[in-house]
This record gives sequence, C-alpha cells and structure tokens, in this order.
Amino acid sequence: MSAFKYVVRDQAGKKVRGKRDAATEEVLRWQLLAENFEVQSVKEVKGFNQIELSPQRVPATEIMHFSRQVAAFVRSGISITDALEVVEDGSENKRFKKVVAQMRESIEQGVPFSDAVAEHASIFPSYYLGILRAAELTGQLDTALDQLARYIDRDHEARHKVKAALTYPAVIMFMSFATLIVLALFVLPKFAKFFKQLGRELPLPTRMLLGVADFFKNFWFVVPIVFFLFAFLVYLAKTTSGGRRVKDRMLLRLPLIGEIVRLAVVERICRIVGAMTAAGVPLPEAMGAAIVASNNTVFARGLLVVQDRMLEGEGIADPIGDSGLFPRAAVQMMRVGENTGTLDLQLVNCSEYYGRELEFKLKKLTTLFEPAVILFMGGVVGFVAVALISAMYGVFSAQKTGV
Repeated sequence: MSAFKYVVRDQAGKKVRGKRDAATEEVLRWQLLAENFEVQSVKEVKGFNQIELSPQRVPATEIMHFSRQVAAFVRSGISITDALEVVEDGSENKRFKKVVAQMRESIEQGVPFSDAVAEHASIFPSYYLGILRAAELTGQLDTALDQLARYIDRDHEARHKVKAALTYPAVIMFMSFATLIVLALFVLPKFAKFFKQLGRELPLPTRMLLGVADFFKNFWFVVPIVFFLFAFLVYLAKTTSGGRRVKDRMLLRLPLIGEIVRLAVVERICRIVGAMTAAGVPLPEAMGAAIVASNNTVFARGLLVVQDRMLEGEGIADPIGDSGLFPRAAVQMMRVGENTGTLDLQLVNCSEYYGRELEFKLKKLTTLFEPAVILFMGGVVGFVAVALISAMYGVFSAQKTGV
C-alpha cells in the first residue's frame, strides 16, 4: 500500500484535503468517486528513502517471463491474484516486483486484470494492453498471454541479433580512432622533435604526418569539442521530434543501412498487427499500436494516413501499398490475407520472412564492414610506417655518404 494526498470537493462544493493509503492512484480515485467526491488531484507521498533519481528499468525479458508464468497459472485454473503473488516472489527486478504487487492489490479491490496492467502502461509494450483487453472479452487470456510471451521473445531475439552483428565492427572502429588519437597526441610529437633536431628536409609523407601531429598538439581542444558536439547531436536525435525526424530520414537513405532499417521496421509492424488481429483487436487499433512501436517517424507519419483510410473502410493492403513504405511482396501478402480471411496468418508469415531477410542483410553488412575497417586501419598504420621509415632511411643514408 502507498500513501496519497488528495484534494476533492464534497456535495456542498467545499474543498477537502486529506491523506489516505491505497494500492494505486487509480484505486483511490475510484474510492473517492464512490464516496460522492469530485476528485481534483491525487498525488503519491514518498519518503526521502523512496525517491528514485533514476527508476530501475524493466527489461523485455521480465515482461516475457511474467506473461508466460501468468498464462500457465490461468490455464491451470489458479486465480490471477495467486499467480501474481508467485510472480512477485520470484521477480528479481525491484521495480517490477513493486508493479506486480500494486497490480495484485488493484485486482483484489475489484479492478479487471487489463485495467490493472493499464495503470502501469509505461513499462509494457504499446500493443500489450490492446491484446489483453480483447482476450478478456473473448475468454482467451491464457492464449493471449502465451502469444505475447512468444512475440516479446522473438522481438528480443531480433534486437539481440542486430546488436550482436554491429558490436564487433563498432569495437574495431572505436579502437581504430583510439589508435589514431594516441599516435597523434603522444607518439608523433616525439618523432617530430627528433626530426627537427636533424635539420634535414623530410619526405612528403613524413611532412604530412608531422603536420597532423602539430595540428593535434596546437589544437588539441578540437577533439573534445567534436566529441561533445557529436554527443549533443545524438541527444537531439533521440529526444526531439525534429531530431528524430532528421535521423530517421537519413538512416533510411543510407546505402545498405537504410535497407536494414526498413526491413526491421516492416518486420516489427507486421508482427504486431498480426498478433493483435489474431487476438481479436480491431485492425485500426492494431495499426495504432504498431505506429507507436515502429520507433520511426517516417513510418509513423505514413501509417497515420493508412490508419485514417482503414477507419474509412478501405482495408489494409491498398493504403499500405499507396504509402510506398512497404515492399511489394509484403503488400501482396496482405492483399491475399484480406481476400482469403487469413490476414493475421499472412502478417505473421510476412514478419517471419522479413525477419530472415533482416538477418541475411545484417550478415552481409558485417561481412563487408569488417574487412573495410581492417583495410582502413591497415592503410593508416601503413602510411605512418612508410612516413617514419622513409625519413629514418633518408637520414641514415645522408650520414653514411657524409652529405
């Protein structure tokens, strides 16, 4: 139970302030309304030791295990509250443990399961609540939870493959730039001092290399400025609508990378819409959840138009095809699904197909990227070696001939 401060008006219009314990803010609001109060505000009271500067993140795997466990309990005939109590005891994530406890208390107060989940919608995927509500109406809660668990598992696996494929090239690129910075800031200045003492004209590659070393020596502050500028641009691209729009457009237009981003978004949208329609969620509502989960402003803006046309009764295949965002094969599979009444199955097949395509493209990208980075690094190191060796050879040759 948590403590809340509230401000209400009674039937006479008098403002009343108070403090009361309740499972959640929503439960307290319902209690006050049942007592014929007009609720103006409800705010949780936290002690100093309860204040979280950065709340613990709830990983997708935690939601997946939660869905799978609750589905198994419901199928066995165990009550939701007992199932949540077991999940609460077994969870190692402190934030999610607290969320499950609040959900259990809300259900004990008479709140439906989907509404109890909705009170904590921020930690669940955008499509989760829609599928749960549809499943409660059709009496297929265990099936829907199993379906959600499988989808979250597949989505987590797809994201893990993307990260794993990009980790090695990213590490190589980072080490390459780190090596260049160390050479420019610490190694080359010592050679520059040595060559300057000799007083002889150096080969062009050596002069170019020493010019780079002088630049970093005299303008060393450029490196942190560039780093912080890059970090600031990344921050803008993640937190502002304009930055996200520019970032998404650039990513979609990049060679190789743009195709991978498009395949990832198409796979995610097809999987979400397929899962939600299979659970009985109306198609426009499923598309709304997919728009939120697409995590791409270009697709989101295009799919809003698609959703409007779907609300007008145009179906999904023609609006999706007119958007120009999806491959022709995906549009054709949707059209077949509409004509045969198997749209959910076709969307799942579509997502699996483009999931395999995404994996193939990622392997192809890493196959091309790794040797390109190695060649770049080898070229830089080779240039440094040639510049230094040619200068040393010229000096020793001049000393040997007595010139």
